[in-house]
Amino acid sequence: MDAARVNHGFIAAIVVVATIGGFMFGYDSGVINGTQKGLEAAFDLGRLGVGVNVGAILVGSAIGAFGAGRLADAIGRRNVMMLSAALFLVSAILAGAASASSIFILARIIGGLGVGAASVISPVYISEVTPASIRGRLSSVQQVMIITGLTGAFVANFALARYAGGSTAEFWLGYPAWRWMFWLQAIPAAIYFAALSIIPESPRFLVAKGRDAEAHTVLTKLFGEAEATRKVAEIRGSLSADQHKPKLSDLIDKTTGKIRPILWAGIGLAVFQQLVGINVVFYYGATLWEAVGFSEDYALQTNILSGVLSIAACLFTIATVDKIGRKPLLLIGSAGMAVTLAIVAYAFSTAVTGANGAVSLPGNNGVIALVAANLYVIFFNASWGPVMWVMLGEMFPNQIRGSGLAVSGFAQWIANAAISVSFPALAVSPGLSVTYFGYAFFAAVSFFFVRAMVNETRGRELEDMAG
Repeated sequence: MDAARVNHGFIAAIVVVATIGGFMFGYDSGVINGTQKGLEAAFDLGRLGVGVNVGAILVGSAIGAFGAGRLADAIGRRNVMMLSAALFLVSAILAGAASASSIFILARIIGGLGVGAASVISPVYISEVTPASIRGRLSSVQQVMIITGLTGAFVANFALARYAGGSTAEFWLGYPAWRWMFWLQAIPAAIYFAALSIIPESPRFLVAKGRDAEAHTVLTKLFGEAEATRKVAEIRGSLSADQHKPKLSDLIDKTTGKIRPILWAGIGLAVFQQLVGINVVFYYGATLWEAVGFSEDYALQTNILSGVLSIAACLFTIATVDKIGRKPLLLIGSAGMAVTLAIVAYAFSTAVTGANGAVSLPGNNGVIALVAANLYVIFFNASWGPVMWVMLGEMFPNQIRGSGLAVSGFAQWIANAAISVSFPALAVSPGLSVTYFGYAFFAAVSFFFVRAMVNETRGRELEDMAG
């Protein structure tokens, strides 16, 4: 490909707009962190109730991720992203206004549908409109935006709680601050919906639908006339070898009758990304740090620190993923997370309860836990955070990309739900220490999984991916 003909400005604009979905994914996931006292007070929730209300978004996310790939094959990548934006907007308004736990759960499920769809479609859309030589770093922008959204939610929650005098204190128009934490999400959701109107449909989707002339127009604007003609022919060739309508049964190897190994690799990447416990930090960070003696204000500030470090780690990945590859980053991340999670678990094992019932970590163990937890966040966001999404967006052949994403995305959100909903109960029994040792164990296992099951995709054209 002639690098001089690549329209980098247009590609950058497309990536920025598409990854607003990642920002919304992060914001919608992170906004719950800091609202839990308000939810407990408003809906009279116990530990299980908190877990269900926090985890409700994950039910919608699993459904959204499962349906988005197939829906995108039917109506287009951009249309699915626009649907996600509309779901984010409805969820933000309804969650803030919820008068009962059931209404709040419904609102979060609606938002989850948007999160699940955006989580799988934004990366695949980016992978389908960017050159192979820089596809990894541009796809990694998705994770930067996810973390930016999480951090944005943490900052908004901290500011609202600080100015209102607490998350449950009254703020604008007599409503408590925690409700405004959800309502503020409507602003970026509306921006996302409007911005999607300026980007084109994926040329690979257009060719799959027989709209070669439209695909040629998009590719010409992206890469120039000569490259557009070549790419349309290449995409058409990859699809013409198997012209039947994509379906889930394509994930079964017709020769062996077994599930394709590439799908097992995708499911494993998706599931292990959650089994290391990262969303415990993102969803329960404030509650977690308060449980070991931090004040609400300081716990919310700690969330912001974790978010800033996460963004910095993702920027490292953007700079390296197309140079050293996907697999090395995953292996480094697995090893780093296993060690730092074990240190966090050890620090939590030393927690003591004072005469007044307050919990604290003796000596320097509070600092050790804080440093190790943030190093864990750095290792995750320099590796598994962005790289898993990069690989899911590019590792599947054209014919099974929608189906492969549907199943892998569904598995990712089911694992997310299992970890997130179980955490409040596990934090009490068997306790934080044992729970974190469990996450460390899965991080260690993920290292061997990557070595055995994951193939490098750096620099390969999407039409060359084999299943």
